Amino acid sequence: MGKIKKIEQATNNPFVNLYNLNVENRVGGQGYYYVASRAKDAEHLELSTRQQKPDGVIIYSLYGEKRDRVVLVRQYRYAIDNYIYEFPAGLVEPGEDYHASAVREMKEETGLTLHPLKVDTIYEKPYYTTIGMTDECCATVYGYADGEINMDSLEDSEEIEVILADRDEVRRILREERVAVVCSYMLLHFLQDEDPFAFLQADNVQEK
Repeated sequence: MGKIKKIEQATNNPFVNLYNLNVENRVGGQGYYYVASRAKDAEHLELSTRQQKPDGVIIYSLYGEKRDRVVLVRQYRYAIDNYIYEFPAGLVEPGEDYHASAVREMKEETGLTLHPLKVDTIYEKPYYTTIGMTDECCATVYGYADGEINMDSLEDSEEIEVILADRDEVRRILREERVAVVCSYMLLHFLQDEDPFAFLQADNVQEK
């Protein structure tokens, strides 16, 4: 098993930082590894705390009386200098339950009201996004959304279009557009399953 011998914080930014790790691999070789993290300092890195807490929340929500549309956002991202289709998402505030985060973020990004589902932890617990480069992990909240789209709460730094996509539009998006990987996997459920939330074991799902 590899060893981390030293941690150096390379940046001091409000939302994400770079850490340089002085490491030793499983056969004794010396080297460096670079980790991006939401942690504000080395003491709060998961490799230091050994605690898996959600940095963010991803919201998979159905919309409409027939619950036959999925709530997506088409968002400009600097990392690719282009637009990408994603689920509504956001950061979990310190001390905030991630279900509450999901309701808040949905309202802020789309104007819609989210009604989260209570599901088994296996489906919603925090999972890692891109472990090769970051310790970031996100919880997933499932639910139903209603209301009218309203973008008045968007921050100046956010450039978002809300999409209420039916199955035909989802097929087009997956074929033609840039899509976040977690979103793409969930959209395959949406396309293939008569009840997109059937995999959540519907007998144990309750509206909160």
